[in-house]
Amino acid sequence: MKLMFLYQPVDDLAAAVAFYRDVLGLDESWREGDTTAAFALPGTEVELMLDVPPGDGPEWKAGGFYAVDSVDTFMAEHPDLKWVGEVLDLPGGRGAAFLDPAGNTIHLLDVTAEQTA
Repeated sequence: MKLMFLYQPVDDLAAAVAFYRDVLGLDESWREGDTTAAFALPGTEVELMLDVPPGDGPEWKAGGFYAVDSVDTFMAEHPDLKWVGEVLDLPGGRGAAFLDPAGNTIHLLDVTAEQTA
């Protein structure tokens, strides 16, 4: 597992982008439609991902997004984790989320679509 993003759900993407760009001085690195934007975090390969989530369940709470080789394989190898939400098809691959023992959300992302394209 490698930390790729710090996931921060927001209600208003435009306001959040303006804050992180104009007040905190971060550089926007990419955007996905009208609901997701990412910022480079100086001195690290990790990015801050802002997202207007489609729901309010635990799978949409703030937390780290970790890269794994395959979400499906990771889930099969860790059936006892407290998985929340559905496995999602995301740009480039698949995503899933589970809760740690303290109830914090841990997000997973693989890049299987890029590998098979």
